[in-house]
Amino acid sequence: MKKLERKIDFVAILTVDRANANGDPLNGNRPRTDFNGLGEMSDVCIKRKIRNRMQDLGHRIFVQSDDRCDDEYGSLSERASAILKGEKNREKYAAIACDTWLDVRTFGQVFAFKDAKGVSVGVRGPVSIHQAISVSPVEIESLQITKSVNGEKGEKGAGKSSDTMGMKHFVRFGVYVVKGSINVQLAEKTGFSYEDAQVVKECIRTLFENDESSARLAGSMEVRKLYWFEHNSKHGQYSTAAVHRSIKIAPKDPTGFAECFEDYEITLEHLEGLEPEVLDGV
Repeated sequence: MKKLERKIDFVAILTVDRANANGDPLNGNRPRTDFNGLGEMSDVCIKRKIRNRMQDLGHRIFVQSDDRCDDEYGSLSERASAILKGEKNREKYAAIACDTWLDVRTFGQVFAFKDAKGVSVGVRGPVSIHQAISVSPVEIESLQITKSVNGEKGEKGAGKSSDTMGMKHFVRFGVYVVKGSINVQLAEKTGFSYEDAQVVKECIRTLFENDESSARLAGSMEVRKLYWFEHNSKHGQYSTAAVHRSIKIAPKDPTGFAECFEDYEITLEHLEGLEPEVLDGV
């Protein structure tokens, strides 16, 4: 495996077209927005999708969702105990975990379980992901729906139970921006390699593959562009903030409502000695 020797920054541009990008369970599962009406996707949501893509690409991950579990373990505690086998040395514990699971050496993980017999280990991962924010305020539409499931039998003599009513919420259209960075110093500690970085790049480029649901129909969410900056050293020629600011996105008509990706203009500010790899997403 090739060591990661250069700092990496990245910016991904996503579109949401009549889909619920990230529902808020404390607000009736409506798409998340801030006080200015800008759409939001939490970093936890984005990392979950990256982990799912890692699994799709054949890599072992530690934090698995129940519907994607690919081993016999029913909890994180069971999975950790089976692999780490009561290891007491914290450094060895972290090293085994990082070597076993790609998401641990990517994002880090806190291991603090009751059956660990006092062992509590924290791993800091080299890959940081910001929450995604929409470029413009988003319009949220709500539909009242009928759930014709007859999930429960009615009272004696009443026949089938009646249909129930529900709500479905979605963003009419929005362009969201995801920003992130890969730190070389932390990569050296977890064993995160250059090949691992390429896996992360492919996961972000194909973020919504196999992610369809009733809230996110196939094709309703798409990665349109991925800007991947590889610096010439472990510290980088520019700060991560400067790299992220070099990509500017704005609606072509600020007074109108943008209804498609082509209604936005992307400007890439030139940073001397640092040219991004620009990839089309899926």
